[in-house]
Amino acid sequence: MIRLYHVTKRYGEVDALHDVSVHVEKGAFVYVTGPSGAGKSTMLKMLYGAVRPTEGKLLVGGVDVSAIPRRNMYKLRRNIGVVFQDFKLIARRNVAENVGLALEVLGTPREEIRRRVNAVLGVVGLKGRGHEYPPTLSGGEQQRVAVARAIINDPSILLADEPTGNLDGAMAIEVMEILQAINLRGTTVMVATHDAALMQRFPYRVLRFRGGRLVRA
Repeated sequence: MIRLYHVTKRYGEVDALHDVSVHVEKGAFVYVTGPSGAGKSTMLKMLYGAVRPTEGKLLVGGVDVSAIPRRNMYKLRRNIGVVFQDFKLIARRNVAENVGLALEVLGTPREEIRRRVNAVLGVVGLKGRGHEYPPTLSGGEQQRVAVARAIINDPSILLADEPTGNLDGAMAIEVMEILQAINLRGTTVMVATHDAALMQRFPYRVLRFRGGRLVRA
């Protein structure tokens, strides 16, 4: 599903990632961890095409991401859902509108959007909450909305960058349980985190980075 061959990402004289080679199987659940500045976010950003490798080759679903013209990058991103630490919800749109935005942009019929939004809100435990607005929700509920938005297109890969970083312990566990359930449906899930307690509670494969180098795979 995901293959990196001797990938380096360089900013000026600094290697954010250095000579990284790794293979992530379809349907896996994988943590990307390490201290701040280790390269976790850079790794995820490369997978959805926000940044490109300076050296090496990156394949996602057999496609060389570096070879995709920027104007066609949306085709890759249709198959990748992304969840951010700070939610990135639109305050003036209600929950259903936030979740269905990607489908709206694609010109999906309104009734189909409504059906799929309702279904995915059920998956994240927010059934019947589509009329509410993000500022009225707890942090954990907002992150559930962000997860729903990320999976509305039924992506083959879900990337979560510090998805529990702004949540307390109980809410963090709830979000991880949702990600686990999504993985059990066949989605490849990669979570960037430095939360050792969560990784111990939900034990999966760990990719550990230090100074841009992969030190454990």
